[in-house]
Amino acid sequence: MRTIFQSICMAGAAAVLLLPFPSIADSASKNQEIAERFAKCDTNKDGKLTPEEAKGCMPRIYDHFSYIDSDNKGYLTVAQIQKAAR
Repeated sequence: MRTIFQSICMAGAAAVLLLPFPSIADSASKNQEIAERFAKCDTNKDGKLTPEEAKGCMPRIYDHFSYIDSDNKGYLTVAQIQKAAR
């Protein structure tokens, strides 16, 4: 009986090890995608995304703008959006 339980536990542990984990490459590609979208949305190219710029271009960012803009500066940087995406 104990051997069956041990076998089940070992099989479960092995299954967990096979689950996909996000890799560093995935984070890098996500950050790159965010930077590219940010550049397209930052219409005046000042490195700051305002709510007006985010509204039509990055709607999910717009919806959570005040949460991401925790300093209440009225704009977001690429780094702030990347951090929020993690």
